[in-house]
Amino acid sequence: MKPTDELPHIVIIGGGFGGLYCAKFLVKLPVRVTLIDRRNFHLFQPLLYQVATGGLSPGDIASPLRSIFKRNPNMQVLKAQVTELDPDQKKVVYEGGTLSYDYLVVATGVKHHYFGNESWSHRAPGLKTVEDALVMRQHILRAFEKAELEKDPERRAALLRFVIVGGGPTGVELAGALAELAHATMKREFREFQSRQAEIILVEGVDQVLPSYPKALANKAAASLRKLGVLIKLETRVTEIEPEKIKLQPKSGPAESLSAATVLWAAGVKATRFGEALAERTGSERDRTGRIVVSPDLSLPKHPEIFVIGDLAHFKAKNGTPLPGVAPVAMQQGRHLARMFRNKLAGKPTKAFRYINKGSLAVIGRNAAVAELPLGRLWGWPAWMAWAFIHIHYLIGFGNKFLVGFQWFWNYITKKRGARLITEEDLGEL
Repeated sequence: MKPTDELPHIVIIGGGFGGLYCAKFLVKLPVRVTLIDRRNFHLFQPLLYQVATGGLSPGDIASPLRSIFKRNPNMQVLKAQVTELDPDQKKVVYEGGTLSYDYLVVATGVKHHYFGNESWSHRAPGLKTVEDALVMRQHILRAFEKAELEKDPERRAALLRFVIVGGGPTGVELAGALAELAHATMKREFREFQSRQAEIILVEGVDQVLPSYPKALANKAAASLRKLGVLIKLETRVTEIEPEKIKLQPKSGPAESLSAATVLWAAGVKATRFGEALAERTGSERDRTGRIVVSPDLSLPKHPEIFVIGDLAHFKAKNGTPLPGVAPVAMQQGRHLARMFRNKLAGKPTKAFRYINKGSLAVIGRNAAVAELPLGRLWGWPAWMAWAFIHIHYLIGFGNKFLVGFQWFWNYITKKRGARLITEEDLGEL
């Protein structure tokens, strides 16, 4: 076998689902792999809303990257921010160093999209990182605590009004979890008001929640949300977000202004700054959200040694529709790249990437979920069980699976959410 420094060097930027699954298969091949990420852990993003609503702690849905690859000597993990790319010289520049590569895999993901209203980001936090989830949790829990201190009824009503912008899977799951937190978990915990007075409003711009789901399942999801006490406003867009106020414009009818201390964003994503720089350096085409258009093998047309996978990649399925930015797509793309590199080393051809849709699931609340699976559609308790087992199965590391499984079971029995800590940067002296 060749010395390690003579092996083909594959650099992966991003330790999310795409980058992680690519790396896990690559380390079995005679190659040298370097994984660069701003954080030292892999995050199970589909459960971030559970952290945001106090159902889980950050450590329950994260695994240290070094721990995952500690038995793979051909694998190096670097915690660093990539700052520059030179595709002609095949070099990546990061904080404190430079890496040369034979092949580059970009799996950096995307960021929140406020559709030209970036000032809204400070008033309506989104949910993509652990830090986002903790900020969101602080906003939610502080609102209840402030309501206990508030004497003015109108001001208290505003503190107990939560508006979620975006009715996709993240918005739906967040609305359901927040409704359960307010109407069940916190029941009888306050003295100046009843937590069931909290008003959760879900705003969606089209005519159904879960726009990518079949209408029948979307309707069942909406019915489950309404049963939890969530108010749904369809065909409604946000026109302004001010401090403790949000303005809405329905498709038909007058504009509406709501006093709401907490607005949460789940309405869209766009490319990161690095994604934009990558497109410029490589002369790559981008779609309207900044995602990079890739070739059938997931490479860049003008730079076949660079591959883009996951949320940042614009890859069209057979029907011409771009694949959604969801974890199963990224995982399959990561595995596909590993197989492609294996075939390259063996001198064999590799077929174009083909996504196998194994279904979509969204949870609404306790015993309530919807699922579109190859074997059929599920809703209610059966869909909730399928959702729970699938998510636990894909958590990285036995410890995470055990902890999350036990905690969910305990929360299911007791209707409690134990991770409801509010941490302050400076409380001052007593």
